[in-house]
Amino acid sequence: MSVSGEEELVERVDEHDEILGVVSRSEAIRHGWLHRIATVVCRDPAGRTLVHRRPDHASRFPGRFNWMLGGAVEVGESYEEAAARELAEELGVRASPGLVFKFPCAGAISPYWLGLHEVVVSGPVEPDPEEIAWHGWLTDSELADLVRHDDFVPDAREAFDRYLALRHRGNAR
Repeated sequence: MSVSGEEELVERVDEHDEILGVVSRSEAIRHGWLHRIATVVCRDPAGRTLVHRRPDHASRFPGRFNWMLGGAVEVGESYEEAAARELAEELGVRASPGLVFKFPCAGAISPYWLGLHEVVVSGPVEPDPEEIAWHGWLTDSELADLVRHDDFVPDAREAFDRYLALRHRGNAR
C-alpha cells in the first residue's frame, strides 16, 4: 500500500524468487519484472470460501470477482507478513495465514511470484469498501462455477486450478 501519493516499493526478484533490488511497483509492472504478491484464501469453519467483488473504481480488475485477498509484498516483508497485513487491511481480520504454495504467475498485468495463503475465519469480517464492493461465502461447487465466469479476475483462475490440484492430492490445509 502506498502512503498518500508515495510510490509503492517492492522487491524485484528473479525466476528463483531471489531478490535483485528494490523498484517501484509501477516500474516493475511497466518493465514486466517479477516481484512478489501475497494472497489469502479465507475459509469459514463450514469449509466455505470467501469471495468478493472489487469496486468499480479499483485500479486493477475493477468490478471483477476474486477468491483471494492480497497485494504486493512490501520491501523487507515476508509473504506471511504481507498476507497477514493484507487480511487486516482488506477484511479487518487479524490472523496468521499459513503459506500453501507459491509459483511464478504470468499475470494479466505483469508477471509476479504469487504466494497463496489460507486461514480459517470464524468471526465477523469488516471489508474495506475501497477494496471490496461485495462479499459472500461460497461452497466449493459454487466457487468452481464462479471461477469460470468472465467477470472473475483472470490470474485467480490459475491459482484456483493449482489449489484444487493440491487439495486433490491431499496437500492443502
